[in-house]
Amino acid sequence: MCGIIGYVGPRACKDLILDGLERLEYRGYDSAGFALLENVGEQFAQVHAVGNLAKLREAAGDNHSTATTGLGHTRWATHGRVTEQNAHPHSDQSGKVAVVMNGIIENYMVLRSELAGKGVAFTSETDTEVIPHLIAQVYRGDIAQAVRDIVPRLEGHYAFVAMHADEPGRLVGARKECPLVVGVGDGERFFASAIPAFLRETKDIQVIESGEIVVLEPDATTVWNGAATPTTREITRVEMDEDAAEKGGHETFMLKEIYEQPDALWDTIGDRLNVDGTVALPDLGLGDAELARVERIHIVACGTSFHAGLVGRYMIEDWARVPVNIEVASEYRYRTCLAGPGDLVIGITQSGETADTLAAMRVARERGAHVVALTNIIGSQATRDSDGVIFTRAGLEIGVAATKTHTAQIMALALLALKLGRLKWALTSNGAVDIAGDLRRLPELLKAYLESAGPAQVYEVAGRYFDRPFFLYLGRHVGVPVCFEGALKLKEISYIPTEAYPAGEMKHGPIALLEEGSPVVVVATDGHVFDKVVSNIQEVKARGARVIAVATEGNRLITEHADDVLWCPKTPPLLSPIVANVPLQLFAYAVARAKGLNVDQPRNLAKTVTVE
Repeated sequence: MCGIIGYVGPRACKDLILDGLERLEYRGYDSAGFALLENVGEQFAQVHAVGNLAKLREAAGDNHSTATTGLGHTRWATHGRVTEQNAHPHSDQSGKVAVVMNGIIENYMVLRSELAGKGVAFTSETDTEVIPHLIAQVYRGDIAQAVRDIVPRLEGHYAFVAMHADEPGRLVGARKECPLVVGVGDGERFFASAIPAFLRETKDIQVIESGEIVVLEPDATTVWNGAATPTTREITRVEMDEDAAEKGGHETFMLKEIYEQPDALWDTIGDRLNVDGTVALPDLGLGDAELARVERIHIVACGTSFHAGLVGRYMIEDWARVPVNIEVASEYRYRTCLAGPGDLVIGITQSGETADTLAAMRVARERGAHVVALTNIIGSQATRDSDGVIFTRAGLEIGVAATKTHTAQIMALALLALKLGRLKWALTSNGAVDIAGDLRRLPELLKAYLESAGPAQVYEVAGRYFDRPFFLYLGRHVGVPVCFEGALKLKEISYIPTEAYPAGEMKHGPIALLEEGSPVVVVATDGHVFDKVVSNIQEVKARGARVIAVATEGNRLITEHADDVLWCPKTPPLLSPIVANVPLQLFAYAVARAKGLNVDQPRNLAKTVTVE
């Protein structure tokens, strides 16, 4: 999620880099830094600071640098604590190679061990630091060639920019899935994670595709796409204001964050999931032997995080055969707490500051349970009040209604469930490998859906129902938390009264709410309860309701029963919530926008609930 900027050209670039970082700060604000080439052949002048850009500006002081080549970075911490040593840029031992990166190098521990064996001394805990050391090992006077040599050794998803003190006016960038774009000015070039970083200076851009390596010089962009011969790249002019650019071209932050979910899933998986089905969660505070002895799990959470916990319960109980008790955190703290030594308690809080969840975690910890925080924010209170942590790594979320952080929470719980399943011998090796493969496919499946006609179809359906005064949401099995979350999203941003129930409970009261034309949203994804869901659809249609089904692509049977269908990608049933949530997010969004509402700042709500 980190922000990157680089500059080559005729101008002194310190302020250009700082201004660009300021417009990228939404991508991370744990720490920041920059590196400038003041004198050819000498070490880079570097400044790092913990905290937001104001801290970096303060650390930089009034130094009137004349450097015309430089890099900057604002960090969302993933590997390593929030410290000045872990702030980017990172250098090799000579101080002549500087690198900034966004993403995750999954095999960094292997590379780090190899480099240490060659006498390399590391100064940070980050995965990024392996890159400048690798470059230094192969550098023979051409930074571009060095980058091309080392990129095949990097596993993961990343965008990084490198420079060498012996080559002024030259930057080299490499991209694999994570964003990186080139800005083209008059005799100058910019690298950036997003267009806003340089939008005040130029609106001319060059798009970099995944898998490409790009060399920037003041008057030239050279692109390698795997072929031996480099190519050039067309310049495109973007017509957007700065506010639109910060939203990635989307009309709101919420929509931008919905479309960031594939990246959020990749970041959450990161270097944790191996192809053999094993999972590394080193910050749990429990060794594998201790985790294998856990016989009972409690999950405490509020709101959207609670719904993620409900999905996690299905995964943990199915894959690991460990019973899971999940409770609303605001109630858990006032009941007799039965958690104790030997139990694992997971507090799910996006912000790490949710007051009720923190209180519930403290109660469980006082009882002797091992408490783990599942959160998105490094350094949050939850991380300090727990015995271990699972970070979701979803990146900064500005929209009040949680989208990508919810999806990342489910993925994090899936990783824990898979790890437990292996340790408990509840999963076979082949079964674990299959699940790992399914998890790794999810980001691409979701990306393909978001780039398809699916979202437009959701908008079309929403346009037929946005003025209805009431909605009922129904689901069964793992579809229950999906319908809960879908209904919550609709309530949060459209202000339409909405009820959500397990479909089997409909006849115990909620069916009385239905009348002719009432919209009923039914989660009808593939699985062993699909036939039961179809029966429930028939029951509401018999009362005159209009059924909007969320269904798995390719299931044409549902079209015979539902009035409208919101399609989602095909996955194994237990993983369907990750993809089924997305059309419901889009549906709520489209309804709210059709009503002319501010979805980023819904009334009466706050991003973080820090009071009881």
